[in-house]
Amino acid sequence: MQTYLETTRNVYKEAAENPQKGLCCTTTPVWQLPGLKIPKKMLDMNYGCGSTVNPRDLVNDPAILYVGVGGGMELLQFSYFSRRSSGVIGIDVVDEMLQASRENFVEAEKQNPWFKPDFIDLRKGDALNLPVPDNSIDVAAQNCLFNIFTQEDLKTALAEMYRILKPHGRLVLSDPTCETEMPETLKQDERLRALCLSGALPLKEYIKLITDTGFGTVEIRAKRPYRILDPAHYQTNKMIYIESVEVCAIKDPMPADGACVFTGRTAIYFGGDEYFDDKKGHVLMQNQPLAICDKTAGALAALNRQDIFISPSTYFYDGGGCC
Repeated sequence: MQTYLETTRNVYKEAAENPQKGLCCTTTPVWQLPGLKIPKKMLDMNYGCGSTVNPRDLVNDPAILYVGVGGGMELLQFSYFSRRSSGVIGIDVVDEMLQASRENFVEAEKQNPWFKPDFIDLRKGDALNLPVPDNSIDVAAQNCLFNIFTQEDLKTALAEMYRILKPHGRLVLSDPTCETEMPETLKQDERLRALCLSGALPLKEYIKLITDTGFGTVEIRAKRPYRILDPAHYQTNKMIYIESVEVCAIKDPMPADGACVFTGRTAIYFGGDEYFDDKKGHVLMQNQPLAICDKTAGALAALNRQDIFISPSTYFYDGGGCC
């Protein structure tokens, strides 16, 4: 076994036995939903950097998989939308974390009359070898886990998620990213990697690994400030700024010209005609904003038209638009 994975297991074994509020500090407010109460211990064990729970992913009673259970908070949130026996599968490699989640679900049942612990099927398993059949899951998710992996292991973890998803299934991820080159001393620090810091990749590299896996559509849903690694506290001679991103990768067929990656760009046609048709499936109505993927943004920009405005990436995409 890789030593960094053993270090990670030890870090989260300790975090399960002695909850460490702020071990990972989510940058997304905790969902407030009618009739949903989250036990305090679950909140203290919210070891993530964002959120993977989005109601628009959870329609039509999907089969849900969550890898890296933490204290069980997102499993509880997912089960809010499912509410059936084994509707949500939770997988973790750390026995103590699985046990902590079981205990937290007992308390959650006391506080939430609608909830039953058997809504969640907890399984011991490894993100690199998921104990789940091929093409069986509609929505798979992980929060602040994949960034601990080395690049080869990350490729394996993404391939496993792709394998278990049904066609058009969704992989929802929340991970730190970093545009500054991470010093080798920090990359090799196994504890910092386990704490979701030194494994952060540049966003474009992170997205390329996802599309190289085969996901035909990728949505960047949020991008937020996350952490600073500074020379006074870490082995670096420069300040390193880390952001957290929330991404949805969809198991759509790969287009011939490459994946559609949505980073929050918009096109607005303001010419003299009622609409502009690029003859490639994109119709821009007069002065009506249309969300576009980066590929379409590049193609429209190449036309050099003076009557089409193309916004820069906002790194916030919430559906709609082209493709």
